[in-house]
Formats: sequence, C-alpha cells, structure tokens
Amino acid sequence: MKKNKMNLRNEFIQKALNKKSSISQLCIEYGISRKSAYKWLNRFKDEGIGGLEDRSKRPTRVEITSCTSVELILEARNKFPAWGGRKLRYYLLNQGHEEVPSEATFNRTLKRHALITKEASSKRQAYIRFEREKPNELWQMDFKGHFQLEEGRCHPLTVLDDHSRFAICLKAYESEKEASVKTALTEAFREHGLPEVMTMDNGSPWKGSYPWRFSRLTIWLMRLGIKVSHSRPDTLKPKERTRDFIGV
Repeated sequence: MKKNKMNLRNEFIQKALNKKSSISQLCIEYGISRKSAYKWLNRFKDEGIGGLEDRSKRPTRVEITSCTSVELILEARNKFPAWGGRKLRYYLLNQGHEEVPSEATFNRTLKRHALITKEASSKRQAYIRFEREKPNELWQMDFKGHFQLEEGRCHPLTVLDDHSRFAICLKAYESEKEASVKTALTEAFREHGLPEVMTMDNGSPWKGSYPWRFSRLTIWLMRLGIKVSHSRPDTLKPKERTRDFIGV
C-alpha cells in the first residue's frame, strides 16, 4: 500500500526518536536532506503530529500601505524621477520620516502608478567586453596578489588568453621572481605557441626599474618576437587608461 506524506513523515519521526538509526542513514532511506529532517523533528517536538502537515507558502504578514506613505513615495519620486525604491526609501529616512514602508512596497507603489514599467525595470545595458578575434593574439599576465600559507607566502601567477578566456598558466610561487615567470612562460610557449602580444601591469618583474624602461623579462619576450604592453597605473581615470605598446 502506498504511504502518504503524513505517514512517511510520522514513520521517519518515530525511527529518529528511537535512535536505532542515525539521522544520516534515515535521510538516505527516505530521500530527504538533513535540513528537512531536522525541520520535521523540530515541528514534531513543538506541535506534535499536527506539525507534520504542509503549511501554506503564502506570506503570514501583508503590509498595507497607508495613504500618507503613498503620498510621500510619489512626492519623493516626483522630486527625483530617476530614483528607484531603495534610494527613495533612504531619502525619506534621512529626512526624518520614521514609519517608512519596505523597499518592496516602494517598488510596488511606483509600478502601480506606472512610474516603473516592466520594460524599464527589466532593461539592462548590454555588457560589452572587448576581446581579440583569435587565440594567441593577446595574452594577459598578472600576479594575483599574495597570501600566507604554512609553507610561506603564495604568489599566484596567471596568464589568460584574451580571446577564449582560457587559463594558459596558473602557478603558485614563493615570490615574484623573474626566473619563476620565465620558467612558467617557457612551458606555456611550448604547449600553446607564442602570442602576438602580452599585456601586464607595471609591477615586478616585467617593468624595468629607473632609469631602465624594460626589465630583462620584457627584453626576452621582445627578442622572441612578442610585443609587450603595460597598462597605466590605476591612479588615472578609466577614460584615461590606455595601453602603451612596445614594438620589437
């Protein structure tokens, strides 16, 4: 005979309380998660057999927006027509209004008064990512910071193909030494070929120290026929950031 949900839940509870089987074993037997198992156990302890009944998923609390709140929302929106519910809510809170409804209520009120349309709320500016047309046209190289391990500090070296976003190299080193980078790149070149251009920041070991413009590593890359590009420091504004390509 096929058992219904209540019978199965009650059966599970009784077995769990008898402690003849572990919770993990019972979860496997009844095909439920540990989270669900403890949910039903806690409901049974608090409410008895009635706690095993399915509960309605409807919200237990419905927020009713007063006319005063609606007027405040619409007045703020009229003052700041480009703002959404979140900004308008914080604006009213900063103005000293204490009984301000939730952000969701702000958005519902704006939609109800046709101040936010479905088309406008779902419209997003397309994300544009500039990428090269073919593999090995441009590789991006960087040390992704460093962090402490039991053996010492770890410096992750990454090399990424700009076209495919494929990780050409991902290695951990004790320091950002030129020899380590050269070894990693030699392995990458043998497996994937030479890139046309490599770009990196102005850090060690690929940027020369004053008064030298190039480091030994960048000179080695240029002798291999690879153009080297350095990004400008982050102190510049985004629109001012350009890549300074170094020819062979």
